Amino acid sequence: MTRTTPAADHVDVLIIGAGLSGIGAAHHLQATLPNKTYTILESRESIGGTWDLFRYPGIRSDSDMYTLGYRFRPWTGGKAIADGPSILRYIRDTAAEAGIDRNIRFRHRVVRISWSSADRLWTVDARRTDTGEQVTLTAGFVMTCTGYYRYDEGYTPDFPGVDRFAGRVVHPQYWPEDLDCAGKRVVVIGSGATAVTLGPALADLGAQVTMLQRSPTYIVSAPSKDAVASALRRALPARAAYALARAKNITRSVAIYELCQRFPRPARALIRRSQVGRLGAGFDIDAHLTPRYDPWDQRMCLVPDGDLFDALRRGDVAIETDHVDTFTESGITLRSGKELPADIVVTATGLNLVAFGDVEIVVDGKGVSLPETMSYKGMMLSGVPNFAFVVGYTNASWTLKSDLVCEYVVRLLAHMDAAGQVVCAPRRDPSVGEEPFLDFAAGYVLRTVDSFPKQGDTEPWKLRMNFFHDVRTLRRGSVTESMDFVPAGERAPNRASVARP
Repeated sequence: MTRTTPAADHVDVLIIGAGLSGIGAAHHLQATLPNKTYTILESRESIGGTWDLFRYPGIRSDSDMYTLGYRFRPWTGGKAIADGPSILRYIRDTAAEAGIDRNIRFRHRVVRISWSSADRLWTVDARRTDTGEQVTLTAGFVMTCTGYYRYDEGYTPDFPGVDRFAGRVVHPQYWPEDLDCAGKRVVVIGSGATAVTLGPALADLGAQVTMLQRSPTYIVSAPSKDAVASALRRALPARAAYALARAKNITRSVAIYELCQRFPRPARALIRRSQVGRLGAGFDIDAHLTPRYDPWDQRMCLVPDGDLFDALRRGDVAIETDHVDTFTESGITLRSGKELPADIVVTATGLNLVAFGDVEIVVDGKGVSLPETMSYKGMMLSGVPNFAFVVGYTNASWTLKSDLVCEYVVRLLAHMDAAGQVVCAPRRDPSVGEEPFLDFAAGYVLRTVDSFPKQGDTEPWKLRMNFFHDVRTLRRGSVTESMDFVPAGERAPNRASVARP
């Protein structure tokens, strides 16, 4: 069903964010509950979220598109490991084909949402980023699809002497369109997915690239094209082929994760063997490619067709494992005393996390302190009515979790409609123990995890990073478990116990 933007400033569901998750949420909502009105508020000027923001050379997915793509819309691109512009087109085409783009208000940054139990409504305060105008809407249900990192700034450590450097310092989150790397000496600081992408991409642009890392990350190669998926597409209709390829890749990714966690020593050995096959016995794998932690204790980096390994073997990219001692006018001095000359330094040093787009959440006049709340099924907050959020997997494709959360939300809304209920809120069990929201050892998580909600130590408060488990609990599980409902005509209970003054 195609609809136009609601004329009134009230909608049944308000979605924050027009990226991969927000467009998916709108599609699930209008496909399953076509009578519900909705609006998407997007702080930027275009659709795409992450895939519109990041413009650095070589940007691509680090998950296959048969799982990063939506469940409801087949990925038909030639490559399973797709480049950023192709992913952005896929998201925008999804929005255009379903008429979702007509329900988006761009340049609307949500700053505050306030729930009234008396009115059983959210009041949503937004600011126009182009004019500064304050905009207010109301909604029966709010869903945040903002991811979990800051769009306005990336993370850069305080490097000693950086002000003395005569060259250019660039963070990948804000890649300059005019940056010419051809013939330049480029040092990429970092060892994560962005760094391993930038290394070979900058070399292809004619740069002399050195990757500088404090410690190694697990890096594995995968084919950029999925031979099985291609064969299925030749033999079957597009949707059937996509479903089978998706199921195959989900099963493989979950199996790899579980095997790595349960049998870390054999997993280390297999990864090392594959790296030796790519790089040869002369490369110092122990120094540069062997982390101190076990596989999948942090997210594993994927390189399509082994492009980074090939660049290292050819000498197009060099790698140093050391610490920055200081920047100099002409480059970087390492703690070992070695000098790295540089014309350009790229600080691929990570992200700054922020919960729910840094939106202030208020319930009955009192601000919600997120660390005092508990995450319900990894998608709602204890004591916060008619509110859901999308946070994807850290060990698999983001969209796998996004699709499941959206399916759960529309099932919950349908249940409430059928039962004549207008308010729902997860009911916290005080006997459930608290754990960090993200049990993930990456530095960008550890820096800010204390500002996020907690998760519990038992169901339904335990945040699982397992798709098949979540299929049972989100796609097929109860929508009434540990949930309070308020019928139409009754006043919702005041939930200030989870709020702070």
